[in-house]
Order: sequence, then structure tokens, then C-alpha cells
Amino acid sequence: MAMKFSRTFLLRKLHQVTGVVPLGIFFFVHMFTNSKAMNGEANFEKAVQEIHDIPYLLLIEIFGIFVPLLFHSVYGVIISSESRMNVLSYGYARNWLYFVQRATGIFLFVFIFFHILNFRFGLIPGMNPTPVAGHADQAFNIIQMEFRTTWVLVLYIAGVVATAWHLAYGFFLFAVDWGIVIGEKAQKATLTACVGLAVLLSAVGINAAVSFVRPCGIFPQIMCEETKKSVKPAAERF
Repeated sequence: MAMKFSRTFLLRKLHQVTGVVPLGIFFFVHMFTNSKAMNGEANFEKAVQEIHDIPYLLLIEIFGIFVPLLFHSVYGVIISSESRMNVLSYGYARNWLYFVQRATGIFLFVFIFFHILNFRFGLIPGMNPTPVAGHADQAFNIIQMEFRTTWVLVLYIAGVVATAWHLAYGFFLFAVDWGIVIGEKAQKATLTACVGLAVLLSAVGINAAVSFVRPCGIFPQIMCEETKKSVKPAAERF
């Protein structure tokens, strides 16, 4: 007998998959690339240029990032609007975790839209007019200029922390809802691991952000080695 699935069931499963697979992978890569700023301008801009050199980059961005992000964000807002928060009536830990997951989702809906307009397209009035996309040789200075404004740096740190939590707890929900983790002890262990992942990703993201305004970020500078930009001799430029 064929199994029938409701439209809502399928949309919710797709919502989970888009959050864990394409967007999860993108966040890990994004944090790894940003962490190159620890070792200075040349290292970071080399990493950005390597991304720009990926074949079919525009198609990867559209179908691997923007389309999944649009669906995940919009449907996440729909889910949140339909949810009934009862943390005040039933203050269980799971209720609070669910509340934080939805709250970070709403915040990230606004923040990521702002982030894309700012650094991907340079379209936020009064802020950076030059997008990082297409300007790999200026990427470090573009971001550094923005992060020297305290509220912008704080906003991006909040965005990184919210994303780290939303993704890590999303892994937990995915594992439970898809039947990968069964049993109370296994779920507690998985939740602990996911909270640890959220803390780790937050630390990596915060350090990467601070690295644009302070060499090596929050770590002692002895841990980092900056590579100076090399300038080609005039004869090699032609």
C-alpha cells in the first residue's frame, strides 16, 4: 500500500533539509573563509579570490544558496507565525529551546537580508557602496571599514551567534525528527553535542569578525602569521 504524505509534512521536511544541507555547508565554508582574516589581509583576499574562481559560481550561488535560503527563511517565518509559544505557561527546557530557535529564525530573516544587501551587493544606503563580490582584492578593507563602526560589528557578532545556535539546534531537531537519534539518553547526548557545536561555531565566528579590526582576533597575535601582499614587478604586470 502506497504511503501518502501531506503537503505540510513534505514542506516541513524540505525546510529541515535545506537548513541542514546546503545552508549548513555554506555556513561552515563561510566561517572557514572568514577565519582566514586572522592571518591578515592577503590571506583573506586570497581565499575570497579562490571562491570567485569557482566555475559556475553564479549558478551555485543561486541554486545552492539563494533559493534554499529564500525557501527556508520564508517557510520558517510561516511556521513561527503559526506556532503558539507557551514558555511562560510551561517553562520546560525543550519549550525554551524551541522558543529560542524560532526567535533566532525571525532575527536571521532580517539580518541575512541586510547582510546580503550590504556585502554581496553594496545596496544599504549610507553604508559600504562597494560589494565584496567582484572585488576580492578589496574584500578585507571593505569589511574592515564596516566593522570599525561599533554597532555594525556588534550586529554581525549577534548574527553569527544566532546562526550558530539556529544551525546547531537544527541539527538536533533534524536527527530527532528523522529518527536518526532515538531514546532519551541518545537525545540528551546529541543535544549536549549540538550545544557544544553552537558554542564552538560562535567562538570561531566572533574571532573571525574581530580579526578584521584586530590582528588575530581575540587570540594572542603570536598565534597568527600575517602574509604581506605581494606586488608584482612592473615587467610582470603586462
